[in-house]
Amino acid sequence: MYKFFRLILFMFNPERIHNLTVGLLKLTKYIPFCNSLLRMNYVVKSPKLERKVIGLKFKNPVGIAAGFDKNAEVYNELADLGFGFVEVGTVTRNAQKGNVKPRLFRLFKDKAIINRMGFNNDGVDKTLENIRKKRRCNLIIGGNIGKNTDIDNENAPIEYEKTISRLYNYVDYFVINISCPNVGNLQNLQTGESLKKLLGQLTEFRRYRDIYKPMLIKISPDLSFEQIDEILDIIRTIGIDGIVATNTTTTRNNLKTSEKEINRIGNGGLSGSPLTKRSLEIISYINKKTDGDLPVIGVGGIMTEDDAINMLNAGARLVQIYTGFIYNGPKFVKRINKRILQESEANKQDENQF
Repeated sequence: MYKFFRLILFMFNPERIHNLTVGLLKLTKYIPFCNSLLRMNYVVKSPKLERKVIGLKFKNPVGIAAGFDKNAEVYNELADLGFGFVEVGTVTRNAQKGNVKPRLFRLFKDKAIINRMGFNNDGVDKTLENIRKKRRCNLIIGGNIGKNTDIDNENAPIEYEKTISRLYNYVDYFVINISCPNVGNLQNLQTGESLKKLLGQLTEFRRYRDIYKPMLIKISPDLSFEQIDEILDIIRTIGIDGIVATNTTTTRNNLKTSEKEINRIGNGGLSGSPLTKRSLEIISYINKKTDGDLPVIGVGGIMTEDDAINMLNAGARLVQIYTGFIYNGPKFVKRINKRILQESEANKQDENQF
């Protein structure tokens, strides 16, 4: 049924459809019993799905990646669709409109999306207001944090700190977004002294808080393994709790979409199926380099249930979806969780044979 609706939805501007979807999710709370019916149809409950990662207990390992619920408007409704956790944002200190439209494009032949949104959001104060108004106590929320476009990298640490300080008591963990390709020179914060300064300031800020909140960094799939090694060395030294791998890519390799169409769309971060292999490679590499001791949230190119299982088998403790959610529909979360349960049962039977 969703494939039929997708044909209609994909006839319209993708950003408008996204905004419409968020609007419809917001409406569900005003329809009697709607949220209960959603939970009955989409939520898979089992102790075997529960995960304890970064000191937090997740009901299941499938989350929605940052970018969908930019302003923390529909996190409860997303939980009703079966997500085990919701990452809101990317949130910046001040509201910003983002890049010039159009800035969101579908590559249907490739099951992919190109976006150059540019951290469009209503700012941290609005996000905080939305979380304080209606948060469920048993829902894990992550805050994906970025900097405003007009802030140079030299002043980025204080901007991240001020944004985190506003949300500190209201979200469960933070993701430091230093890898979005659509915001100036943001990716330069991923390496060397810039990364040390940023993470050093944020962990020092955390030292003086009454509550410890896990902090992770989100890295680019376009990094070399040597650059990843440098990042791993820095986060070991400074004390970051994990990595989200990966963000969108600027590469355009082996696409089925015509080169003419790609050139027409222009720059932006590519997500979806073309990212699957690279994300998996990076997760596997990090897992091996850290002997599995560093928590990794796998995201990027999870378009099938097999992709999710492969990410988990490669070393990811949790996974996040976004483009796969758009292409597969709301039942995709349920299908992944049911597949994880099936794999768990199969592994248990294999163990019992020995």
